Amino acid sequence: MTVPHLCLLIVALLPFTWTVLAKASRHYDNGTPRAYLAGLDGWRGRAQAAHQNAWEALAMFTAAIVVAGQAGGASQWINWLAITFVVTRVLHGVLYVANLASLRSLVWFVGVACVVSMFFVSAA
Repeated sequence: MTVPHLCLLIVALLPFTWTVLAKASRHYDNGTPRAYLAGLDGWRGRAQAAHQNAWEALAMFTAAIVVAGQAGGASQWINWLAITFVVTRVLHGVLYVANLASLRSLVWFVGVACVVSMFFVSAA
């Protein structure tokens, strides 16, 4: 498995980390999970929001990995950008749960820059 593929697997599994945090309560109702999640607030509500944002980020990252692969993207730049993206996504979720919105937004921007850079590095 290549570094970008491993990173893609991690990013694909990351949303589950945040939803487990959101649902880890004795009040969780598996019979009506969407209603339970919609009513969350505080750190559990932010964990659910991080879960949703992680799914959104997965689509963009997947596209970048596919393009890099089609362009023969086995370069060190692609590897480092993919690893950096994984780090930003983990930090993003942690900062989301911790309610550090400004820092979270900065980390999000770095992650987006990594994905955009992967497209340009792949084209070179």
